[in-house]
Amino acid sequence: MTLRILKTLTLTALLSLSAIFAHAQEEPKKFTLAWSIYVGWMPWYYINETGLMDKWAEKYGIEVELVQINDYIEPINMYTAGRFDGATMTNMDLLTIPAASGVDTTALITGDYSNGNDAVVLKDRDSLKDIKGMDVYLLELSVSHYTLARALDSVGLTERDINVINTSDADIASAFNDPAVQASTLWNPQLAEVMKHPKANKVFDSTQIPGEILDIMAVRTETLEANPELGKAVTGAWFEAMAIMSSDTPEGRAAKQMMAEASGTDLAGYQLQLDATELFYTPQQKLAFATSEQLAETMSFVTEFSFRHGLLGDGAPSADYIGIELPNGDIWGNKDNVKMRFNNEFVEMAAEGKL
Repeated sequence: MTLRILKTLTLTALLSLSAIFAHAQEEPKKFTLAWSIYVGWMPWYYINETGLMDKWAEKYGIEVELVQINDYIEPINMYTAGRFDGATMTNMDLLTIPAASGVDTTALITGDYSNGNDAVVLKDRDSLKDIKGMDVYLLELSVSHYTLARALDSVGLTERDINVINTSDADIASAFNDPAVQASTLWNPQLAEVMKHPKANKVFDSTQIPGEILDIMAVRTETLEANPELGKAVTGAWFEAMAIMSSDTPEGRAAKQMMAEASGTDLAGYQLQLDATELFYTPQQKLAFATSEQLAETMSFVTEFSFRHGLLGDGAPSADYIGIELPNGDIWGNKDNVKMRFNNEFVEMAAEGKL
């Protein structure tokens, strides 16, 4: 082989490698977020199906895949294990699963709080005090368990006064039809199904603890810090969906119809669930609610419950073992172990029209 041919082949190889490298450099970063069916998270279905997520992701030169998983806890566990960049979860589960496992996690979108979507239901009894001595069916160590604990406290009872029967969220509605089941704590849409039972009476619900059960799209803090375009795209898509579904227009009604069908109900049924949900339809509403003072008070209840039930990790010495960064930058709890963060940066950008 002559030297000229060798040089030509070498140059061709280098050019090919350069082209491959350039193409790889042009490939947009891809992020994957998981969500499960719940009234406050159905907008993620709408955002995905209508192309809103693709639209906002393209604006910032990235790709965002939204993955539906038909179980509440599974996507949280998968996120904690590193399978997803983010997932939907409540504030309590953010604290007790990824944060307690050492995964530094940011509440990117705090979309709503439960305002009646979580409840304690008894058969043939209309007083919460009647729950004393009963077996109470619920998903143990979930927000239903938290709701029950807050309910018991409101009437001077404790968990020692009842017996918790662990039941999956998939089975809890059907379990209520068993004559042996006299008490249950659960959330929508299962709650709506249970309330169709002729003997069902709601004796406590989350309207009595407003703002304590927050519904969140959580993202890995290091991922968000390294890729602020992810925060911008997801926040932009979310509030565009909020503007559409809150509008009294054919598009707004169609959006809610789509979410209703995807969650297994009709528009009227979905509206009943929305009525029990305090959605933050605008960035301004979210900023007005999620003040550092409000969140500190909320998380003090949540951390105390979590500590009593051993949910903050092995060896956690106190309820404030995990540090929580508040929107103003203050740290609630352990400054040396901050694993949960509330970030208003991108919502503030949305409020100012800067996304």
